[in-house]
Amino acid sequence: MRTCRIDQSSMIDRAAFDPDTSVLCIRFRDSGFYFYFDVPEELFDGLCGAASAGTFFNDRIRNRFRCERDPERRRFRPDG
Repeated sequence: MRTCRIDQSSMIDRAAFDPDTSVLCIRFRDSGFYFYFDVPEELFDGLCGAASAGTFFNDRIRNRFRCERDPERRRFRPDG
């Protein structure tokens, strides 16, 4: 499992990628974890290195891959 923290984004907190299953997990600051399936590893690398992770996500990942929200629907905010 590869991970990266995305400090400069107001939208995305961190991402993780499992190269064995091609699953990308993104933790959004306001809505928790989402899993994206059959994602090429290059997109994970691009997301982690993007000047704007939110723009990269919207342009290259959002609505392009099958997605599931964390089944526990956890929210990760400073207060909880």
